[in-house]
Amino acid sequence: MRKCSLTAIDTVFAEIAKSMPLYLPVDDSDGSASYRKWEEGKAWSEKLNTVSSPKDFFFPQMENLMEFKTEGKNIEVIDVRNETEDFAIFGVRPCDVKSFDVLDRVFLSEPVDSYYANRRAHGVIVSVACTRPSETCFCQTFGINPGEPCGDVSVWKTEKEIFFEANTEKGAEFLKKIDGLTEECGTEAVEKQREDINTIMNKLPLKDVTTEAFGGGKTMDFFNHPAWEELSQTCLGCGTCTFVCPTCQCYDIKDFNTGNGVVRYRCWDSCMYSDFTKMAHGNNRTSQKERFRQRFMHKLVYYPENNDGLFSCVGCGRCLAKCPISMNIVKVMKRIGGAENE
Repeated sequence: MRKCSLTAIDTVFAEIAKSMPLYLPVDDSDGSASYRKWEEGKAWSEKLNTVSSPKDFFFPQMENLMEFKTEGKNIEVIDVRNETEDFAIFGVRPCDVKSFDVLDRVFLSEPVDSYYANRRAHGVIVSVACTRPSETCFCQTFGINPGEPCGDVSVWKTEKEIFFEANTEKGAEFLKKIDGLTEECGTEAVEKQREDINTIMNKLPLKDVTTEAFGGGKTMDFFNHPAWEELSQTCLGCGTCTFVCPTCQCYDIKDFNTGNGVVRYRCWDSCMYSDFTKMAHGNNRTSQKERFRQRFMHKLVYYPENNDGLFSCVGCGRCLAKCPISMNIVKVMKRIGGAENE
C-alpha cells in the first residue's frame, strides 16, 4: 500500500494525465456531479456519487457502430471503431465497480461485443471507498462492502492523506506512474476507515433489505403476484430509473441516412417504454404492469437465474433518488418479498 498527502492530489492527477486521459467526478452547476476529463483547475467532487454511472465509458448512451457507402449495387462497409487509447476513471464507487461484473456477463459472453470489450481492455478503474454512505444506499444487500473498493486500484481518502493499493496488473502499472509522488505505508488508517464505514452502514434505514426471497427459479413465485398491478399504477413509464441505473444494458440499433451513406448506431433503450422490443406483430408487453414487472423480475429473478445467482442490482440508490414518483426496487422487494423484507 502507498500513500501521499491529500494536498498533492492535483499533482498526482497531472502526472497521470501526462500518459493517458483521466476522468473523475466534478461538481456541476446544478449541485450534482458528473464525470469530466481532468485538466488543471478541475477539482475532485466531494459528492457521494455521480448522477450517471461510469457505465457510459464502456457502454456509451449512443455510439456509431459502422457506416455504409453505396454506389449502384456496390456497398462498402466502413469500420468506425477507434477505441485504442488507454484511459483511467478515478473515483468510481464500490457499487459501480460491481456493476461492471453484471455488464461483463452480458457483453463479454459469446458472441463478445467487441466495442465494449475494447473499451474494457483499455480502461483503468480507480475505485474509492465511501466514507459517507447515503440513506438511499443499500449496496450491502448485494454483498458489496463500501469500505473495500475493488477496482484495478483501490483508494481510501482521509482528512489529510490518500492511500492507494493495486488489485490487478493494470492497477500496478497505473501506480507506477505516480511512484515518485507516493510512499510505502502501513494499513492502520485504512483499517480504521473500514470500521467507521461499517458502523455507518449498520445505521442506515435500508440495512435490513435482503435478497433472500429472490433469485433463480423463482419466476412462478412472483410472476403472477397480485401486487404488480398496484405497484405499477403510479409508474410514469419515463425510464429515468433505467437511464441512471449502472447495470441496465438494453439498447436499440438504428440506421440513419446521411444523404451520402448510412450510419448504423446504437443507443440505450428502456424496458419501461411502450415501444420496447416492438416487432412487426406489435409489442409483446402491452401494459404498464407488464413492463414494470419485466424490469424488476429481470433484476431479481431472471438475471440471477442465468448468471450464477448474481443479481442485476448493486444498491447504488440512484433510482431511489431520481424516480419522480418515488417508486423503486426497494419498495418492490419489500412488497413482493414477503416477511424477509418487512
